[in-house]
Amino acid sequence: QVQVVESGGGLVQAGGSLRLSCAASGSILRVNAMGWDRQAPGKQRELVATITLGGRPIYAEAVKGRFTISRDIAKNTAYLEMNSLKPEDTAVYYCNVHATRIDSRIDYDYWGQGTQVTVSS
Repeated sequence: QVQVVESGGGLVQAGGSLRLSCAASGSILRVNAMGWDRQAPGKQRELVATITLGGRPIYAEAVKGRFTISRDIAKNTAYLEMNSLKPEDTAVYYCNVHATRIDSRIDYDYWGQGTQVTVSS
């Protein structure tokens, strides 16, 4: 079993900041990449940011310069620092973990339960 637990999120005014955390645990040999997608009401899910095992971050254009993703490899944990938040950032944010299982040595994608981020204008 692999568990992905998210924390953070909440309600903030436009221009404010929030921090999301995501921790993976269980039958993991190696976490290869971690990141977040988001889905706003009536919209398709979209990539927000991801970070590779080597620490290379990838950001959606809409969040570049405002969001920063980082990870603690030893803890299998990733963080998303969100600054200068806008109402259009309002969505449910889902953590994604791309990991190699310790039993099968096969890579899988795992998802967190989602956390609501609401930015008021």
